[in-house]
Amino acid sequence: MRIPHNPSLKRYSHDLRNKMTDAERRLWSKLRLKQLNGYQFYRQMIIGNYIVDFCSPALKLVIEVDGSQHYSDEGLKSDKIRDNYLSGYGLKVLRFNDYEVLTNISGVVENILENMK
Repeated sequence: MRIPHNPSLKRYSHDLRNKMTDAERRLWSKLRLKQLNGYQFYRQMIIGNYIVDFCSPALKLVIEVDGSQHYSDEGLKSDKIRDNYLSGYGLKVLRFNDYEVLTNISGVVENILENMK
């Protein structure tokens, strides 16, 4: 199944790559250059009308790094809709919060490796 993307989000996706949060940069340093079992990850990838933080198409795995805005009622509702959309394309979504990535990167990487199986 081919996953659609909205080409009008390309500029915004590019801007997000240039303005990654500290937590996103930290995780990207572990995902880039096929460091995890040789799998390619992309950052700020467009899927449908969404831009996901990180994605490995070969693994059908999306990784999101969530800031505080994701924990409001509105943020949780929006994330649920987004996750359901992504899972409709057979994608598995892993979510980590900023604090977890910044303070326990080894645990986050271990969790990702477990979900790559």
